[in-house]
Amino acid sequence: MVETIASLLRRSAALASVSDTPRLDIEVLLGHVLQKSRTYLFTWPEHALSEDEYRLFEALFERRLRGEPVAHLTGSREFWSLSLSVSPATLIPRPDTELLVETALQLPLPESAKVIDLGTGTGAIALALACEQPAWQVVAVDAVDAAVILADTNRRQLGLLNVDIRQSDWFAALGDLRFDLVISNPPYIDSSDPHLQQGDVRFEPKSALVAEGRGLADLETIIQQAPVHLNNGGWLLLEHGWQQAQAVRELMQAAGFDRVETRQDLGGRDRATLGQWTDSA
Repeated sequence: MVETIASLLRRSAALASVSDTPRLDIEVLLGHVLQKSRTYLFTWPEHALSEDEYRLFEALFERRLRGEPVAHLTGSREFWSLSLSVSPATLIPRPDTELLVETALQLPLPESAKVIDLGTGTGAIALALACEQPAWQVVAVDAVDAAVILADTNRRQLGLLNVDIRQSDWFAALGDLRFDLVISNPPYIDSSDPHLQQGDVRFEPKSALVAEGRGLADLETIIQQAPVHLNNGGWLLLEHGWQQAQAVRELMQAAGFDRVETRQDLGGRDRATLGQWTDSA
């Protein structure tokens, strides 16, 4: 039996039990197999797959049925219009995290701002900021070897020269370096959260998702350590869970940050909190 683009697109219903976007999943997998855009799929629905193409699609489709994330199947994910390589060693960049990039670009930072992205993973946040602001000097760190390698691979693929990828457990390897902006999407999920056993999250590294202290431990560590690494008037910007906004604001205020406020994500949920550091000396 000859399988066409149209016939395979009709199989999207089978993915409804493992995906909120079954039709999009099929389109992305088909585009990956055929090395064509989604526009091509709509333009040439009667295109027949070769035997090799069909076998590859079937293999990827079966893995998706078992719940594997589409980004892991294709090896890439788009973030802030950038195509980034991904791997099971890091979190898959999510649209909600683009709020951090959007907020950072609105801040009154110096023209040649020094920025650090803590726990960079794929490098998504750091690379998006570096693309938007070529005069900024961006440092991106991660404690995991594989993440550092992946982030630097993405940096090289994008040809960015204003990003320095390093290995560091938060600020540990940064000495006395100071920045105009500290930005991070750290682990913030409580270990007992039932969502950890659902959907794509099951295939992502728990070390990049889970934090002690009801999910607040890493957020608190960054908030407490950030002042030592912020220039006078510098900013701290953190992603967090939608129910953690008040706790994060209180932690920032207790640490001495001013102008503390929370921003909402695409779904209208509290998702990022920022504050400004002013040296008291």
